[in-house]
Amino acid sequence: MSSLAATPKSRFLDLRALAALENMQFVTRQSIEGSYSGRHRSRRHGGAGEFADYREYTEGEDLRRLDWKVLARTGRAYTRLYHDETNLKALLVLDASASMSFGGRDRNNGTGSKLEYAQYLSTALSHVIIRRQDQVGLAVVSDRIDRRLAPGATSQHATVVQEAIERTEPKSVTKLDGSLRKLFEQAGRRGVLIMISDFLFEDLEPAFADLRLFRHRNWEVVLLHLVHPEEERLPEGIGFRFVGLEGEGSIDASPSEIRAEYERRFANHLDMVRSAGNGAGCDYRRVSTAVPYLQTLRGFLTERAG
Repeated sequence: MSSLAATPKSRFLDLRALAALENMQFVTRQSIEGSYSGRHRSRRHGGAGEFADYREYTEGEDLRRLDWKVLARTGRAYTRLYHDETNLKALLVLDASASMSFGGRDRNNGTGSKLEYAQYLSTALSHVIIRRQDQVGLAVVSDRIDRRLAPGATSQHATVVQEAIERTEPKSVTKLDGSLRKLFEQAGRRGVLIMISDFLFEDLEPAFADLRLFRHRNWEVVLLHLVHPEEERLPEGIGFRFVGLEGEGSIDASPSEIRAEYERRFANHLDMVRSAGNGAGCDYRRVSTAVPYLQTLRGFLTERAG
């Protein structure tokens, strides 16, 4: 069985930093379907408790599950899997709309932007998932599906996913325009959809209507809502020129004149996204880009592990 490559090919993959999460894993909150290569609850009802397969031992696992006879015979450590266990199939959905470029020190390359934060976070999450020999796929969406990779669990697949994340660039649109519905139509058996987005859409309802389709098919849907601190409040100063990221033009204004109304509307938007996510049966989590992505990931994984 292949192991993850020692040398990362993506600038967003920091293996030294991720070593701090060595014993953590992404845990599902509902039963899923799979092919017996992970450690998650299965929807298969027959044969529970019966031996199904072997999986290579991962440091930190319960030694009582180790097959000592196989270890003595082959010199390799394997864990016994049973019919009440299955593997995880996770699909990372990365929002590449133009608003994700906000926050960059250099708006030409998005350095420090919400998109870059999403790239670090999704790359790290893909590493955590595949390291446990679960499957991860990727969909980069804007007004269409810009890139889609079916879930896989090999080290080679991890490299392909992480390189695709690295190459993601923001588009000139902000509405998904049916891309989530198309993704739903292409999706196979149930799994976990993890969407990383700022949810700054002109109309939230179409996107959440499509997310409800996944829930109706018993997918677990996780929403990681990225918020840049500079979006929550306007800067101090006498006058600024505010430039739209999607060709809306520019406007000169004094922040003091519009600050209260802007902050009220943005806070209302945050509440609407949270309410829409909870109403659709999604696992919602607001993520500030001011918090280091590894700290966010650790808290996220810990919370789901219960």
